[in-house]
Amino acid sequence: MPEHPPLRVLIVDDEPLGRRRVAGLLRKERGVEIVGMIGDGVSAVEAIRSLAPDLVFLDVQMPGMTGLEVVRTIGPGDMPTTVFVTAYDKHALAAFDLAAIDYLVKPFDDERFEEAFQRARRMARLEEASRLRDMLLAVLQGTGEQASTVKTPTRAGAGAGARYLERIPVESRGKVRFIPVSDIDYILASGPYAELVVGDRKHLIREAMQNLENQLDPARFFRVHRSAIVQLDRVDALLKAPSGDCDVQLRNGVKIKIARSRREELEKRLAM
Repeated sequence: MPEHPPLRVLIVDDEPLGRRRVAGLLRKERGVEIVGMIGDGVSAVEAIRSLAPDLVFLDVQMPGMTGLEVVRTIGPGDMPTTVFVTAYDKHALAAFDLAAIDYLVKPFDDERFEEAFQRARRMARLEEASRLRDMLLAVLQGTGEQASTVKTPTRAGAGAGARYLERIPVESRGKVRFIPVSDIDYILASGPYAELVVGDRKHLIREAMQNLENQLDPARFFRVHRSAIVQLDRVDALLKAPSGDCDVQLRNGVKIKIARSRREELEKRLAM
């Protein structure tokens, strides 16, 4: 099989030492090309748009324009695969809400960097494969072929041809178990992790809520809050308070807060 082209990586950090640290670790990896080392957010936006890297290591705390503002400026849907680098763990949830694949807390060791990098590399390759399939589909449509026979994995809500997660791998004590998504009652965010709740069992995986939401069938799962996803057929009732707040009650009695911005859509989905 032909080898993949080099993974094109952009490093963004306002501290020269931080840029050199990431660059030094990347140079130990095979198949990596460092396309730029940027020291501020404004230049990072320009570099991302002009260089189109596959992967960005993006510092969160930068003067002028933070890493989070860089993502908002580009748009989460248009960002390359992103690993945030931060000195403060409190930024993790905000980073994951902006679709970061992972984050590194300074100072990080070589092993933690390797874990984040390999995860980001896998995600970047998956996105590359998805783009190639999209291009093929466009070519088939343009030449009048019956493209409806080509089923392309897409993000949640993208249509009937989409494929979604059916099982989620969970590693524990040297074993990898595969949890059917149909068994999941709900999912809770737990820092950089997600907690899959299956009956009276809980399984912790290192995955962003945004990534899970994108990969789960929207006909079956709904994100009721930034920190919670529920399986719709587990919903028993909506509990409305005089204050306007609302909880979703599952069949097992668990109550989960619903964000006000999500309540109307949830009611529509349940009615369907």
